[in-house]
Amino acid sequence: MIRAVAIAVALAFAAPALAEPMPKHVGDCAKTNVRRLETRLMDGDGKPIADSGSAIVFVNGGYQVSYDKVATVDASRPGDELRVCLVSVPKGCPKGDHRGKIYKTTNLRTHGDWTLPDAEHSCGGA
Repeated sequence: MIRAVAIAVALAFAAPALAEPMPKHVGDCAKTNVRRLETRLMDGDGKPIADSGSAIVFVNGGYQVSYDKVATVDASRPGDELRVCLVSVPKGCPKGDHRGKIYKTTNLRTHGDWTLPDAEHSCGGA
């Protein structure tokens, strides 16, 4: 019994290590896991500001954010497996400004999905 629990724990921690990098080309997809859920804004003490929008951080370094609360994002839990697909990339961005990619993400546990950017502002914005 202890061995079965140890194996289950090991697998739970190994799954995020199998996350694929964020897709780089429109139409490409990758699997990753939820690292944590956030609100869009935090106060000066690092506490979430309620109703400031939804944000989600992936174990592969990906991030999506919305000014609105997104129920399908908020229904996710740390560790949930996700399928993330690159939908669009902004054009004419200043050199080094990579913000504004749009990803469609599906939570493979809840089957909920959302399409959100990787930053609050697109490239060249605020």
